[in-house]
Amino acid sequence: MNVNQQYALDVYRAAQRGETPGPAPGLHDWEAVREVRDYRRFQAVLSGRPARGRIRAALARRLFAHRGHAAGC
Repeated sequence: MNVNQQYALDVYRAAQRGETPGPAPGLHDWEAVREVRDYRRFQAVLSGRPARGRIRAALARRLFAHRGHAAGC
């Protein structure tokens, strides 16, 4: 049974019992992604790291370290 079939079954059961059905699958996915991102930024600030640009800075360090090493050979 896939997610949509399970949701249809849940909606049917809720209608039989007179309850409100739950949210559709995938409805709050982006909200959850934003909450995780905000939580990670918050944890970064608490530990004294920059909250934004960490991945780009790490990639730049690797790229420039590799270029500098190749130029020095």
